[in-house]
Amino acid sequence: MIELEGVPELIDPVMVAAFEGWNDAGDAASTAVAHLEREWKGEVFAALDAEDYYDFQVNRPTVFMDGGVRKITWPTTRLSVVRVGGEKPRDLVLVRGIEPSMRWRSFCNELLGFAHELGVELVVILGALLGDTPHTRPVPVSGVTSDPDLAQRMDLEETKYEGPTGIVGVLQEACTHAGVPAVSLWAAVPHYVSQPPNPKATLALLNRLEDLLDVRIPQGELPEDARAWQVGVDQLAAEDSEVAEYVQTLEEARDTAELPEASGEAIAREFERYLRRRDVGPPGGKPRPSSGGAKEDEDGSEE
Repeated sequence: MIELEGVPELIDPVMVAAFEGWNDAGDAASTAVAHLEREWKGEVFAALDAEDYYDFQVNRPTVFMDGGVRKITWPTTRLSVVRVGGEKPRDLVLVRGIEPSMRWRSFCNELLGFAHELGVELVVILGALLGDTPHTRPVPVSGVTSDPDLAQRMDLEETKYEGPTGIVGVLQEACTHAGVPAVSLWAAVPHYVSQPPNPKATLALLNRLEDLLDVRIPQGELPEDARAWQVGVDQLAAEDSEVAEYVQTLEEARDTAELPEASGEAIAREFERYLRRRDVGPPGGKPRPSSGGAKEDEDGSEE
């Protein structure tokens, strides 16, 4: 039994999780959850025991000075809670950590124990994968679930992926078997510019999360960082004719594959987001009149 002290009763809580490692290309997913913690001043209320799940030769602890005293920070997974204000407030339980080195089933069961005790109604897991996508186009973000009913109700894709998986896929399946609704949102990161950070992919994940949960997420400096990132990659590509030619090939393939209907849906979503931001007021979010909460589309791929 997990006993939580100092955590108030939560309102319509949703758990949002991301993990550094294999499922976090460009650190886009973990940076998204870190952004939510920072913008909404999340308060950490629990941390998993690092000894149980991490190989310290793979994920080494770090030493730092605190007021002249040497201290150690251990690699782990921490949980914090933030309240999204507005006319209809709700709480987010943020899970940010590192993909565990061992005991994945116990790891997932411990997170599900927290979800049960906190009354979590939905788990959203963020991930990022390397893909054949050009940096000059909007970042593709797909939303999937392994629950057929949830896929139909929330207009998601039902995952058909088969192959090696990471903690994102394992946690989603653990949620499904435990009867907890779970969704994975995946951003595609250009494989030719995979080094972190990737603020454009982080912003795309947050935009999709915003649509899914029907809340307003403060963007902070991310839009400006995303523009600067793209300009920087443009300059690098312009200096290498082979890279520039390859990017052009990807652009043509992407533009050919996208149907007019899909483009129209993207424009409609962006317009809705603009209206929400114009009408809501201060960050914190004022949900629109809802027909039950979430609506929006692990890509079939998991890296």
